Amino acid sequence: MIAAALALALHLLAAVVWVGGMLVMLMAVRPAAVELLEPPQRLPLLCGALARFFVWVWMALAVLLVTGLWMLFAVYGGFANVGWHIHSMLMLYLVMSGLFIFLYAGPFALLKQALAEQQYPAAGKQMGRIRHIVTVNASLGVLTVMLAGAGRYLV
Repeated sequence: MIAAALALALHLLAAVVWVGGMLVMLMAVRPAAVELLEPPQRLPLLCGALARFFVWVWMALAVLLVTGLWMLFAVYGGFANVGWHIHSMLMLYLVMSGLFIFLYAGPFALLKQALAEQQYPAAGKQMGRIRHIVTVNASLGVLTVMLAGAGRYLV
């Protein structure tokens, strides 16, 4: 019972870190940076903030996967014993993880390269791509959190 409680607590914490971090970046950090800084200052700041945040996202991805699968099989006894909302959360995790890996390997890598070359228009284009992907992922994350909280009551 203690292991299940710890797994659930870590699972929820990882979700809060990932989803909450995306919302903070979208709704607070980026708008403030756009308002206060020109691209040569703004883009490196946002890239640095994302680089630090992405370390936490990688950890959240691992914690979510390990704790989620452990609870699924050790606590609930497998897919046959859980509701549709658990299946949906796993599907959303896979989609969100895929989007993040694409973002990290694609637009984020190109952003860093453009900044290293001081190509601010190219960096701005990649930051726009990142913002769109993060907006999609944040929306899916909010949906996932809502499913986690209310899914068992939506039978």
